Amino acid sequence: MKMVVVNGSPRKSGRTGIVARYIASQYGAKLIDLSEGVLPLYNGEAGQDLLQSVKQLRETIQKADGVILCSPEYHNAMSGALKNALDFLGSDEFEHKPVALIAVGGGGKGGMNALNNMRIVMRGVYANAIPRQLVLDPSCFSGGALTETAAQQVEGVISELKRYMKAFELLKVQDE
Repeated sequence: MKMVVVNGSPRKSGRTGIVARYIASQYGAKLIDLSEGVLPLYNGEAGQDLLQSVKQLRETIQKADGVILCSPEYHNAMSGALKNALDFLGSDEFEHKPVALIAVGGGGKGGMNALNNMRIVMRGVYANAIPRQLVLDPSCFSGGALTETAAQQVEGVISELKRYMKAFELLKVQDE
C-alpha cells in the first residue's frame, strides 16, 4: 500500500515539515513538500494542466492508497500553500481515498480550525477523511524532532489510516 504525506507548510524549516518528514522516513510515505515552492498559484486556466509540477502532483496523489495532509494553522484555516495544491486536485485523485489530517498549532489557538477546514475540502473532492485526527502544538517538539509522546500520537493516526487503506483496496478490487 502506498502512502503519500504532504507538508502543507510554505516554511522550509517549520514544525509541519518536521512531522511530514518524520512520517515519510518512519512509514515509507512519499513526501510532497510544498515548502519547495514548485507549484504555481492556481488560476484555473487549462495551460496549468500541462505543467510538470502539476502533472507530478496529480499522478502522485492518484497512485496513492492513502494520503496524510499536514498543515500549520494560519488564521483559523489550513495554509494557503496546501489549499493551493488541493485546488489542482479533485475527485479523480481523491474519490473514496482515505486521508489522515494533522494540524500543527502555534500554541494558544490550537489547530482544530485547520483540521475542520481540511475536512471540508476533502468532502468536496469525495475523499474519505478518516475520523481520527491530530493537532500537534509546540510542546510536541523538542530539539527539531517530535517528542516520544507525539510520535506515539502520530502512530495512532497512521495505524487507523492503514486500516482504511485496506478497506479502500477491497473497494477498488470490487469495482474492477
